[in-house]
Amino acid sequence: MTTARQLMTKGVDCIGERDTILQAAEMMTQLGVGAMPICGEDDKLKGMLTDRDIVVKALGAGKDPATTTAGELAQGQVVYVDADDDAQMVLRRMSQHKVRRLSVIENHRLVGMIAQADVVRGLPDPQVGDLLQALSTD
Repeated sequence: MTTARQLMTKGVDCIGERDTILQAAEMMTQLGVGAMPICGEDDKLKGMLTDRDIVVKALGAGKDPATTTAGELAQGQVVYVDADDDAQMVLRRMSQHKVRRLSVIENHRLVGMIAQADVVRGLPDPQVGDLLQALSTD
């Protein structure tokens, strides 16, 4: 049985909920990523910030990137799996919530991320096809 721990990318950096989206964009550029988890001062996951969020919800809405915080853009339910959850749970959460990235938690702490590409690399074709179909439909 494949687990979230086996699929995930370890060593994920967080953007603080009080950090600006300008700082987030700079971190994303340095790390070469298009999304980052938002973590609170309590080290708990508060949400996910994507490059698209920065463009559409902030810049497109006329917000100042030097003063708008990542926490202001953290909306809705935080979607995650436990590190020991099986691949079926990973697929179910990604499909159900229509997310392309999933946070992986262990002992209430962020330990990794699973991206769509991680699923493609780690699971058999039929399961990957089902996920891609679920994410591509409204």
